[in-house]
Amino acid sequence: MKLVKSLLLGSAAGLIAVGGAQAADLPVKAKAVEYVKICSLYGAGFYYIPGTDTCIKLGGYLRAEVALGTNSDYSSGLNVSSQGANGSRNRLTNYYTMRAREDLNIDTRTATEYGVVRTYFDAVFSWTTGNYVGTNSATGTTAYSGTLAAGTNPLTGAATLYGSGSGAVNSTDGNTSGGSLGVYYAFIQFAGFTMGKAVSQFDAPWQNYPGNNFDSLVGGGGTVTGVNQFTYTADFGQGVTAAFSAEDATQYYQAGNLNMTGATAYGMLSGAYGSAGIGGSRSPNLVGMVRVDQAWGLFQASVAAHDNHVAYYGATEPTGHPDDKWGWAVQLALSIKNIPTGAGDTINIQGVYTDGASRYNFQNLASGTYSMWGGSNIAYGSVGFATAPDTVYVTGSSQETVKTWGFRGAYTHNWDPFWNTAIYGAYASAQFGSLAKTTLCGPTGVGGVFGGVAGVTACNPDFNIAQAGIITRWTPVKNLTFSADLTWTHLDQKYAGTVTPAALIAVPAKPVATYELKDQDSVTLLLRAQRNW
Repeated sequence: MKLVKSLLLGSAAGLIAVGGAQAADLPVKAKAVEYVKICSLYGAGFYYIPGTDTCIKLGGYLRAEVALGTNSDYSSGLNVSSQGANGSRNRLTNYYTMRAREDLNIDTRTATEYGVVRTYFDAVFSWTTGNYVGTNSATGTTAYSGTLAAGTNPLTGAATLYGSGSGAVNSTDGNTSGGSLGVYYAFIQFAGFTMGKAVSQFDAPWQNYPGNNFDSLVGGGGTVTGVNQFTYTADFGQGVTAAFSAEDATQYYQAGNLNMTGATAYGMLSGAYGSAGIGGSRSPNLVGMVRVDQAWGLFQASVAAHDNHVAYYGATEPTGHPDDKWGWAVQLALSIKNIPTGAGDTINIQGVYTDGASRYNFQNLASGTYSMWGGSNIAYGSVGFATAPDTVYVTGSSQETVKTWGFRGAYTHNWDPFWNTAIYGAYASAQFGSLAKTTLCGPTGVGGVFGGVAGVTACNPDFNIAQAGIITRWTPVKNLTFSADLTWTHLDQKYAGTVTPAALIAVPAKPVATYELKDQDSVTLLLRAQRNW
């Protein structure tokens, strides 16, 4: 029996050993996958980054659009730009711009003992077409007297594409597929502080869009692509917040400091009232904001201070310089939600006043310099021009501020869950002081740099911009919207009479002839399809 028992135990041990060896050759079952978990702390769309306590949300949109009657996407045909042909209104002018754009934003949040740490990044990849300077087909050169357009080959005069060719992501193939990259927002928020590129604390929450898609409304601030800043925001509860911010002035808030000693009558036709005198950066803009945001709507009051720091009267230090002069701006904004006309209907309005800080009214996408050529019943053609710098001066004088005021607003009505329409408008006015008016127009408006030109019967650099528009949106399925946005812009300038320039600078194909000084109009239609995700 002992022998049998030994044999049985030995056989079992052998079988176990063989079984173990065979098991080692079999596939081992993998550990369960750690699936991405929903993070419900910060709203819909957030997920935990695997292996961390940080929540992340990805978002963005894809947009396809065409703008008709514009010199660049979104803007009116009145704005001056480096291409030169945009305001000439002839066969060399571009009358449409097409764009395809993908937006990507990344929002991360982590709960800490000091509160939530948030980072936010938003970038766009764009391809924009249809913006170039036409050429004279008979001669092969750009068809205007004066300096060739930027980017034009001086030997061949060949037309040069603009838009996505400028600052392109990929230039190895001549920018035919490169497109352009834009970084809109990139900031950190921690313990009430915002550090990086974000919307200005001065802006109303709807920025340039009280009810529209059109970018170029005057009548308020509008840093839609963000501004570098260091901000502290205090939250008092019940929807009441206040913020104090130091914001970069160099990129979006320099409307210009002009030395009118360099002004010429014919340079003024392109909106140049003197030579640029901006000095190096010295101080950021200082901004304060108080906001009440509740179920009924929103009220916001904003103030800003802007340091006008200029260079020298001449080319060297011994020529002297004017002292710095601080400008300022104040803005009030009001939003009324769910008004009796329909569920989700809103009214957004805002008003602004500036003194030496014009960009808080004529925001950077609206432009503060205008030049448009059109028709006339008494002359070969007509021209309207204007500009709204921060300050002006002459050699030996102090800086004189330019004062502006304006407003913008919209009423949005929802016809049903799929259709809505907004009616919107904007207005801005610029007034120059006695130094500017005397220098440019003489003491009585019939002398000075421009007022003394033969044919000029009234001279005044003050001007107004009026805008009105209507937009209709159709959302057939969630997050897919088609829209048509029609905008009218009117330049109300204060010059009268006629002018016969000796030469036309950067005005393609316009002959030296007599032109009537006249108000100008522009109509822009923006058609867009956008899919949000």
